[in-house]
Amino acid sequence: MSISSSLCLTPLSRSSRAEIASPSSAALTFPATVRVGTELGSLRSRGGLVVTHGRSSSFCRKLRRLKLWQMLNVGQWWTEPSPAKELKRKKNIITNNNQTFPAKLVETPLRSSQAHSLDSPVKVGSGASLCIAVVGATGELARGKIFPALFALYYSGFLPEDVGIFGYSRKELTDEDLRSIIASNLTCRIDHQENCGDKMDAFLARTYHLNGGFDNREGMSKLNARMEQIESESEANRIFYLSVPQEALTDVASALADYAQTRKGWNRVIIEKPFGFDPLSSHQLTRTLLSKFEENQLYRIDHLLGRNLIENLTVLRFSNLVFEPLWSRNHIRNVQIIMSEDSSMQTGRYFDGYGIIQDIVHSHVLQTIALLAMEPPISLDGEDIRNEKVKVLRSIRKLDPTDVILGQYKTSDVGKVNVALNSSTPTYFAAALYIDNARWDGVPFLIRTGMGLIEHRMEIRIQFHHVPGLLYRERIGHNIDAATNELILRDVPDEAILVKINNKIPGLGLQLDASELNLLYKDRYNSEVPDSYEHLLLDVVDGDNHLFMRSDELAAAWGILSPVLEEMDKNHTAPELYELGGWGKTAT
Repeated sequence: MSISSSLCLTPLSRSSRAEIASPSSAALTFPATVRVGTELGSLRSRGGLVVTHGRSSSFCRKLRRLKLWQMLNVGQWWTEPSPAKELKRKKNIITNNNQTFPAKLVETPLRSSQAHSLDSPVKVGSGASLCIAVVGATGELARGKIFPALFALYYSGFLPEDVGIFGYSRKELTDEDLRSIIASNLTCRIDHQENCGDKMDAFLARTYHLNGGFDNREGMSKLNARMEQIESESEANRIFYLSVPQEALTDVASALADYAQTRKGWNRVIIEKPFGFDPLSSHQLTRTLLSKFEENQLYRIDHLLGRNLIENLTVLRFSNLVFEPLWSRNHIRNVQIIMSEDSSMQTGRYFDGYGIIQDIVHSHVLQTIALLAMEPPISLDGEDIRNEKVKVLRSIRKLDPTDVILGQYKTSDVGKVNVALNSSTPTYFAAALYIDNARWDGVPFLIRTGMGLIEHRMEIRIQFHHVPGLLYRERIGHNIDAATNELILRDVPDEAILVKINNKIPGLGLQLDASELNLLYKDRYNSEVPDSYEHLLLDVVDGDNHLFMRSDELAAAWGILSPVLEEMDKNHTAPELYELGGWGKTAT
């Protein structure tokens, strides 16, 4: 029986064929465009291949994902291709030092049924100008966030058409295996879905997998060789996203520096938090990284800093005359930074050996304060902004442990602590920080952040002083705080900018009301807000590093928190328990 070039061949294991053949097993249903052998015996005679017909590459990927799921969960592997097919495949592969590489790849996007692979190479004209490698490609972060963000950038035109995407892991996967894993998490923009399928196929066609094994030096050498096979002869830039456990970071980074950097362009390395667990481990990590890379190559990423709220801080301050004159101790009474996750979050997995201080406070909270309180930079250049941020961090007073509230959520059963957490791991943090400089002297920056609380909330509240000699005090009543002017920058729920003012209620008499002038984003802007990973990855591509922590910022932040960490370590201070789904330690 002849098979047209448009057929999709999906191998099935013996157990899979047995399930199809068994009358008692659940039937497999196929769309009308799929042609399956009329007799089950024909499936077996074809070496266990389900033959589908049509142009639906997405259906082919679904069948591959079904098999891949079985392979990963049952431990069975796909059947080997026939000898004739294998011989035909080998004719199109070039070999170098016992490692198989493809010829150059074409620049025009291909559908996934024609996807280039290092197992089926095609020639190229100029080659890729940018390669992006995700180290730890089969992990949850890579599958759920990094690859979807890269596709979103590719779909929107922010990545070159000839980009090469490499997944690096220790698993025995083919290019098609990785593509099937990635495809299940890819979506197109809600506000414009033109050519979604074609773009998705083109992106997957430029995605490759490399098994780095357990020797990172050998693995990075292989990665370098595979990148060179598709790169441009004149210019080639590389981004490496190290989505690896903290204990593996230095070995992976060192091997990358020695064996995988390009000499035909720039190299940028993205590092996930935590950036050490305490000042000593962070210093050792920084020293190792700076012995291998220049500071401007390192991008320490915190996805929470990619939120629109954070980027809007400097825009509000430095592009609106109404705010900047008020931005000091002369007018601001206090600043509140609130970040809480509700009990629906899978909080246990975020604290494997470290708590909310290292995960949230050290990076996100202190960076937010730095952007909020810094002096105007001389330009929007990343280094100019980071210069101002580090000045703020160095001016923040070291935390006194007696002024800090630490808590840990517990389950609904009284006294039963979540078994996923260490007894000394805090999931709640509240404190007041003070910046000892002329602009902010005496203004408390009140932090409240926690996991497993009653609501998911992220906002900054800037409360202004009371009006001196207030003429309308009698109309306000005893609670003068209710009449305090307030600027609220909210990210969750419902991103908004709110200004709280006092005004007269219409009608006879004089009755005051505290009202909010609001800019609700979902009402004002009819567009989808990009994921924070998209924002930060685009910044890396563009070389904009203002939202990424520099080494001196890192050290200054640890200096603020070190007294609390030392107290916890020295006296084995245990956080107080609070109810999961409650208000946190302050309410107990």
